[in-house]
Amino acid sequence: MKVFRGLPNAQARAPCALTIGNFDGVHYGHQALLARVRSAATELHLEAAVMTFEPHPREFFAERAGDMSRAPPRIANLRDKLQSLSDNGIDRVIVKHFSEHFSALSPREFTERVLVDGLHVKWLMVGDDFCYGARRAGNVAMLTEAGKQYGFHVATLPTVMNGSIRISSSAVRSALGQGDFAHAEQLLGHPYSISGHVIHGQKLGRTLGFPTLNLRVAHRPALSGIFVVQVHGLGARPLPAVASLGVRPTVDDSGRVLLEVHLFDYGASCYGKLVRVEFLEKLRDEEKYPDLASLTAAIANDTQRARAFFNQPRKAITATDRI
Repeated sequence: MKVFRGLPNAQARAPCALTIGNFDGVHYGHQALLARVRSAATELHLEAAVMTFEPHPREFFAERAGDMSRAPPRIANLRDKLQSLSDNGIDRVIVKHFSEHFSALSPREFTERVLVDGLHVKWLMVGDDFCYGARRAGNVAMLTEAGKQYGFHVATLPTVMNGSIRISSSAVRSALGQGDFAHAEQLLGHPYSISGHVIHGQKLGRTLGFPTLNLRVAHRPALSGIFVVQVHGLGARPLPAVASLGVRPTVDDSGRVLLEVHLFDYGASCYGKLVRVEFLEKLRDEEKYPDLASLTAAIANDTQRARAFFNQPRKAITATDRI
């Protein structure tokens, strides 16, 4: 899969079947849409393409308004999003910088500069509630008329449901925020995880007797707290662990989010390695302790509970449990 930061140059603008969206989490609804794009691209001998945005448009507008609480927490980092898009058969991804200039494009300017001149779109699929252009002035009806004028077909996909619940990134965020990983897996089609390269930390965990591998989290995640996890990428099998995802209020007042993972009975160095941390169960919320002794006691209790979790039989979610 080819990834472009911004619109491709003239030599790389192959005609494509395209869909547009944030694709945070690439849940079952997204997957249904991507399958249609892949099918149309194959039938029409086009490349299957996705245009997504960085930052998330709601993050951009929240920062401009000076109120980041309006920005949605992220389900997935960009690496995991791109991997999911590749897994769903996409040939190229355009990661468009969402800026003041881009947000001010009129629907006509967006169609001409981005879809027609920038991407050579021949087939386009969007959700039935898709809006585009400055102040979200463009809608599906306008896009369909533009397609007739500029020579591309517009298709829409109705909302995908899980029973009475609309499958959406908001529903996934809600499930993760509640620590309901079984429901999140039903919406995503796979267990929830975060990947990243292991970085150096403050080595405080080692001092306390609980060394950790650390992953940087660039955006506010959709969940926080203390979790039972397993780590993929350090051996033939996933390794059992306990993890903290949050701002570490006892030892750090910077507000920086970090994923810290204490692997059980594992002493090898793993700095720089790419790992995937799969979340299994939430133990508790993050807390601020009065001293390091209290923090150490809490970590010891969390570790004991996590070990007990792995010693109990677990029911795996099968394909029949999913949508």
